[in-house]
Amino acid sequence: MSAAIRIIPCLDVADGRVVKGVNFTNLKDAGDPVELAAAYSSAGADELTFLDISASKEGRGTTMDVVQKTAKEVSIPLTVGGGVRNLEDVERLLNVGASKVSVNTAAIDRPDLINEVADRFGSQVLVLSIDARRVQNGVTTPSGFEVTTHGGTRSTGIDAIGWARDAELRGVGEILLNSMDADGVQTGFDMELLNAVREAVSVPLIASGGAGTVEHFVEAAQAGADAILAASVFHFGTVRISDVKKALADAGFEVEEK
Repeated sequence: MSAAIRIIPCLDVADGRVVKGVNFTNLKDAGDPVELAAAYSSAGADELTFLDISASKEGRGTTMDVVQKTAKEVSIPLTVGGGVRNLEDVERLLNVGASKVSVNTAAIDRPDLINEVADRFGSQVLVLSIDARRVQNGVTTPSGFEVTTHGGTRSTGIDAIGWARDAELRGVGEILLNSMDADGVQTGFDMELLNAVREAVSVPLIASGGAGTVEHFVEAAQAGADAILAASVFHFGTVRISDVKKALADAGFEVEEK
């Protein structure tokens, strides 16, 4: 029997508040992370992802006290990312209650970080977050998709599919694939990007960016996503976790009933 499709609300946190915008711009306040975490846990979320979206841009570490308070409110796995630069950052997050740690910018700057974290803490705690978009401004890559860093504000020119493949070889346990083109737009996941990465790697793949209806979640699962992450549609009540799980079950996918 295949593993259940996981539904993961994402808490994008800036200045201690959950925020959400479109393509990481025009951010709107969506609430208190601790209160939202508790509500999502009660509503049947399988996991939570907490991303300190301004940490890398501001050159600081993740806000530990907010992570600790959030972790105490939930009994489901909590993935934390944003400003994770070294093994000490990973250890601190695990010590305050994170189940898994997500890396992005620091791994682009120094890919060996993936090997080091996997070797010391195990692949199961390491998620690589890939903020990918279609190439622009004269940039070219083999797949037509590139990796961005610093919350999607900086181009790297690195091929997104090749980077996912390299990260798997280095020992990453899971890939969080966020389409910067679709982020917050709510018109559906970038299926071309999702299919390309799914074909390239065998590690669990989390689809992110573009959810607007329950049908979009089903489409992502049909493309091979092992988990599906969303923010705006949950924060502002567009769809409910229970409705997403019902749609997935009706489409023949296993879901975890809570």
